[in-house]
Amino acid sequence: MAEVTARKKSSTFERVARGPLRLLTQFGGADFAERWRLRGPATKVLYHGAKTGMRAATTAVNGMTKASRLFGQPARLAPAPESALFDPTPTEEQTLIRDSMRRFADEVLRPAAYAADEATRSPREILEQSQGLGLAQLAIPEALGGMAEVRSHVAAALITEQLARGDMGLATAILAPLAVVHALVDWGTAEQQQQHLPAFLGDTFVPAAMALIEPRPLFDPMHPRAGAVRTDDGGWSLHGEKSLVPLAQSATLFAVVADVRGRGPQIFLLERKTPGLEIELEPAMGLRAAGTGRLKFNGARVSAGALLGGEEGRFDLGALVDRARVAWGAMAVGTCQAVLDYVIPYCNERQAFGEPVSNRQSVAFLIADMAIEIEGMRLLVHRAASLCERGGSIAREASLARTQCASKGMKIGTDGVQLLGGHGFVKEHPVERWYRDLRAIGIVEGALSV
Repeated sequence: MAEVTARKKSSTFERVARGPLRLLTQFGGADFAERWRLRGPATKVLYHGAKTGMRAATTAVNGMTKASRLFGQPARLAPAPESALFDPTPTEEQTLIRDSMRRFADEVLRPAAYAADEATRSPREILEQSQGLGLAQLAIPEALGGMAEVRSHVAAALITEQLARGDMGLATAILAPLAVVHALVDWGTAEQQQQHLPAFLGDTFVPAAMALIEPRPLFDPMHPRAGAVRTDDGGWSLHGEKSLVPLAQSATLFAVVADVRGRGPQIFLLERKTPGLEIELEPAMGLRAAGTGRLKFNGARVSAGALLGGEEGRFDLGALVDRARVAWGAMAVGTCQAVLDYVIPYCNERQAFGEPVSNRQSVAFLIADMAIEIEGMRLLVHRAASLCERGGSIAREASLARTQCASKGMKIGTDGVQLLGGHGFVKEHPVERWYRDLRAIGIVEGALSV
């Protein structure tokens, strides 16, 4: 009976949601759309059609799920089937998702990036449009109203990379709530899942953020200084600070990593109106569109139910950190790809001494080196995501991906600025913003997840 229900739900989603997404991808790249200047208006129409399809699919799946939901037991996603081979070739579904995210990044995120960076926050209309992509549905189990059967870390890495091609700051704002969703799915109790996850499946974007990094030198994500102690009524009181928290200006829910003596680091779910929680804006050098801020816990008090997983829950901070590092690696790959895609036509069109600057061997070799490094970064990220998808430990692979992406990403950002010469120093061209954003790869911990 369960297998029949699963097949029905899968068929419903394929029929209702997949068609509009495929049309959006195929039409957006059609030559005649560009020739007749129809791409912009028609893409918007198809985008809203895809959004409607996702809503309809969610409604249908939710209706079929109510009868089969397991009360009292949290819903978890199973790892992908074991495989002895690592194949970086995306599946048909992953290709469809990747191309749809690329179209959204090009048509929606890229044009809004400059204004969002200047305003140090993401436009509400952009976040609302991103809700139509159905990212939360792809991360939440079917038993809770979503569409996921297994955790697809590779698909999440592809989504992250493509959105970062549009703008890393906006991508961070869009993807930040998914880190909270993943934590609830992986470690939340049934009550916590049913209380918080349905809101992410609605038509309105729900701002939420994971708070891990702290404002101190040599911060170790595995040993946070922010802590929590028991109160007389059985609840918890939090102390300490968190920094570079995305969506701090608007988030209604925070997942805060704090140390509990005798138990180690845990996650506490704090609502914005929590007494003792103070929020300050903290614009940074990069990721300005993410609206980063600082959280201060002056004895912030929460109930016993705010502890993720409850008293018997098992929270794996190592897994959270590793998945975040893979996500930031994917961010670096997407942004570096944007740099490469921008400098190639620039150098081909820019004239110096009567010929394109790309005719200079030093310029051509520099661009070739950028392309080679990006492919290496992408391979490390996808390898870590693939291993994580099968349920294995990725501590080594995540560290390799983070180290390589932080180092080579910064070099590619620098080289991009250098290739534009004086134009690389001014805001007329986006390379200076990408350079600033790439600095975050070796600094930020947590906040995202694959």
